[in-house]
Amino acid sequence: MKIIIFGARGDVGRRLVKEALMRGHQVTAVVRNESQINDIPSNTNSIIGNVISGENIADLMQGQDLAISALRPPDGQEELLVPLTQSILKGVEQAAIRAIIVGGAASLKVPNANGHTVLTAPNFLPEAVVPIATACQAQFELMQAQDDVDWTYLCPPAMLTPGERKDHYRIGSDTLVVDEDGNSGISMEDFAIAMLDEAENPKHRKQRFTIGY
Repeated sequence: MKIIIFGARGDVGRRLVKEALMRGHQVTAVVRNESQINDIPSNTNSIIGNVISGENIADLMQGQDLAISALRPPDGQEELLVPLTQSILKGVEQAAIRAIIVGGAASLKVPNANGHTVLTAPNFLPEAVVPIATACQAQFELMQAQDDVDWTYLCPPAMLTPGERKDHYRIGSDTLVVDEDGNSGISMEDFAIAMLDEAENPKHRKQRFTIGY
């Protein structure tokens, strides 16, 4: 499969590139500037793209089978998340390919919290992450309005951190996946596995899903 990955130099993006290459896919990694290309594996087609401008995004996607967006705005510019996602969605619509979007956990319900979500549950989120969680909620609402795009939105659990590749995970829909101790988390390595599993065997077209241990 030919896969183009936006945000390929980020924490999640790098792991998605590695996982896709391990599975034998042809990967095109999109980065913001030339200096970032050195951080991309040499057996990857690395290109520079300005997603926020929206220019030529569909051109970059031509000939691809799938676009994955692992884009995240810098701290203090969280409001850019929706425009970035809009550019990706416009590009995949014009290129007529499928998109998988790395989302956030903000819209997921918290177990035993009277219907509250990660964003609305009292005292659930540290203040420092409320801006990006708010942006992720808006991003999910944008996805729900997409009728003409073949999309999937993968929400991480409450904790998504670098770790080991355990090669297992559990799937949920609209509620945080928690373990027997009530913890909600997964390594970025296993998050990448879940993303590529969905890429290879689509089960959540025009749907949100989530994962966790």
